[in-house]
Amino acid sequence: MALYITEECINCDVCEPECPNGALVQGENLYVVDPEKCTECVGHFDTPQCVEVCPVNCITQDPAHLESREQLLAKFENMLGKEA
Repeated sequence: MALYITEECINCDVCEPECPNGALVQGENLYVVDPEKCTECVGHFDTPQCVEVCPVNCITQDPAHLESREQLLAKFENMLGKEA
């Protein structure tokens, strides 16, 4: 499943540069996750890097975008245009 940033986001800018897929963008009041690009860092890292660096723990799994680890890996591979 893709990740979601809650309204507790303080726009501190630490999460965006950590995303290897460019899935994080600054919204009007908080950062937003593009669910089409978010693989929860599957294919890159063992854990979502944005979650690791978030100082207010406002990044959680998005129940509106349920995906298994296999689906996240397939999304990663599709984004690369090749198998990982």
